[in-house]
Amino acid sequence: MTEAVTPPSPFDPPSPPPEKPGAAAGAITAADIRDGAVVALVVGVAGLLLGLLWAWLAPRAQYFSNGEAVFLRDTESEARIAADGTFFLLAVGLGLLSAVGVFLWRRTGGVPLVIGLAVGSCFAALAGWRFGLWLGSSPTDLAAAAARAGKGVPFDAPLQLLAHGALLAWPMAAVLLHLGLTALWGPRDPDPEPVFGWSGYYQAPPPAAPATPAEAGPPPAAPETPRP
Repeated sequence: MTEAVTPPSPFDPPSPPPEKPGAAAGAITAADIRDGAVVALVVGVAGLLLGLLWAWLAPRAQYFSNGEAVFLRDTESEARIAADGTFFLLAVGLGLLSAVGVFLWRRTGGVPLVIGLAVGSCFAALAGWRFGLWLGSSPTDLAAAAARAGKGVPFDAPLQLLAHGALLAWPMAAVLLHLGLTALWGPRDPDPEPVFGWSGYYQAPPPAAPATPAEAGPPPAAPETPRP
């Protein structure tokens, strides 16, 4: 016994095109994960450059000792705040450079690439902070540094980062700029092919034209009346 098949109506919407094989599985591949790991490693190592520049460019606050206590040489000095500002500006600049570099290397973007950039940027900020402290480490004990310098002799304080929120400058600048570059100049998905024969609304067929007398034929004959 066969089942009756109803032919499709010309006014029904067209069926959607078949999906491509593997499209539902997602676009993340092993190559994308590898690229994200490479980005995280390279950006993380670049944090050493942040520490080097910070130790070189950041101003140092100076102290002196009167033999009993340690005091700031200039109480109105902004060197300690300037050290934080130097770290923040360097981190933002390197974050922008890393975002541009990653975008130029892989314009397609992708979730693994963004995650790798974020993780690498966080590690770079931490590595730059600790490396800069190590490079700018005069004795961390101010009393010991004052005793070494002598009474009344000014000495540089160790490099410090008072505003730890500056550690977020690199990852935030890198991720935001990379997302913006990908949204503006990244590859676009192709537009769907137009579907012909369906306009999205029902359109009634035009009315039929009236038949001409020649096409209508002769009029029907009148019925004859029965004779008695």
